Amino acid sequence: MKLLHHFLVIEGNIGAGKTSLCNRLSEQFDTRLVLEQFADNPFLADFYAEPARHAFTVELFFMSERYKQLQDLLLERELFQTQVVADYFFIKTLLFAGRTLEGDEFRLFKRFFKILNKSFPTPDLLVYIHRPVDALLKNIQKRGRNYEKDLSGEYLENIQSAYFDYFKSEPDFPILIIDVQDKNYLENEPIYNQLIEYINKSYKNGVHRVAL
Repeated sequence: MKLLHHFLVIEGNIGAGKTSLCNRLSEQFDTRLVLEQFADNPFLADFYAEPARHAFTVELFFMSERYKQLQDLLLERELFQTQVVADYFFIKTLLFAGRTLEGDEFRLFKRFFKILNKSFPTPDLLVYIHRPVDALLKNIQKRGRNYEKDLSGEYLENIQSAYFDYFKSEPDFPILIIDVQDKNYLENEPIYNQLIEYINKSYKNGVHRVAL
């Protein structure tokens, strides 16, 4: 089986399991792999502890790092390995900032974002892995990252709302929302195969939703 999409993006809330899925997909289909380097953000721990104080610096750092990484990996694809699987889309930069920044800071941030975003291609398919907030919190606690210990359910709800608001307004490419609940699709082969069947299909532009 070959991967149908040349540029596949797996998105989801914090703790959804998107990076683990991208690793397996890239290995299975022999694609380029783009993973966000979020742990390198020196402002992240301070932001989770005091969001209002550190929001602008953390979001600006994320935007610059994502732009540099995507510019290097997406705009200069290797000749014989053109398919790409990524665990984030650049629009994530604006969605998160829209929930943490206000007023003049967000307006300034949005101006920078629009300038940088013009150079990137849209995905052939964006897959959003959807889990309820309690399942996200359980996964976050299980992986035990110190800088995530102060994450609240309210913050995750806000991020989830930002994604769904964006999906309602984005008609330019297909978006597939997969409700996985609390299922561990990486350790259950039948469920994983069902997930692959959903992902490796052609969809019309707009939002589609399925459940495992």
